[in-house]
Amino acid sequence: MIKCLAVDDEPLALRQLVSYIEKIPYFECAASCMNGIEAREVLDGGNIDVLFVDINMPDMSGMDLVRSLPSPPMIVFTTAYSEYAIEGYKVNAIDYLLKPFSFEDFEKVAQKIRDRYAEKTVAEKSDSDNYLFFKTDYKIVRVEIPKITYVEGMSEYLKIHLEGESAPVVVLLSMKKLEENLPSYFMRIHKSYIINLGKVREVNKGRVSVSPEVYLPIGDLYKDAFNEYIDSRYLGR
Repeated sequence: MIKCLAVDDEPLALRQLVSYIEKIPYFECAASCMNGIEAREVLDGGNIDVLFVDINMPDMSGMDLVRSLPSPPMIVFTTAYSEYAIEGYKVNAIDYLLKPFSFEDFEKVAQKIRDRYAEKTVAEKSDSDNYLFFKTDYKIVRVEIPKITYVEGMSEYLKIHLEGESAPVVVLLSMKKLEENLPSYFMRIHKSYIINLGKVREVNKGRVSVSPEVYLPIGDLYKDAFNEYIDSRYLGR
């Protein structure tokens, strides 16, 4: 559900706005306020995805409220004055609703919000898929997955070799557990090695080069799968 905050100093306008929010199946009206000061307290508590706010309010205008926020949510201004539209876009508002607006007008804006929310969710998920945390030397370290060149198994420990780093990250973890949590551009090529396929420089005599100094053996159990990968990208005569 997309959590909404409705703000308007006019009671009738506020009730209408809340009723419109409640009619949208993917919206939830988390709170409603009649001034910017109350709204700021709600926003400081977090968990608001969209702010519907009237521009013309006493004490703190909707514009002043938005400009006071260090990390504003998605913004939709409501106003009786069309000349405020340009001001709204200066603070990256998604849209504005010109009073009096119909539910049809509101629904169009809601669909725009839903699309933007979906894009943001996908982007956040993509970002979260780019790193893992590992415990090593009594501390927890963050490792950027695309920087992993290869992983080397050593009994109960793994050495995670990173591009641009002279020393690997050593962790107490099984190869199978890590393999299950790596994206598809990693491949097991040996019982003791997982490589980042994007780092492959050369394949020669049963070995894979992932850097000028490093050549890793290809195990018999993994040879067919690796060769299939190479063949799928091989442009020969």
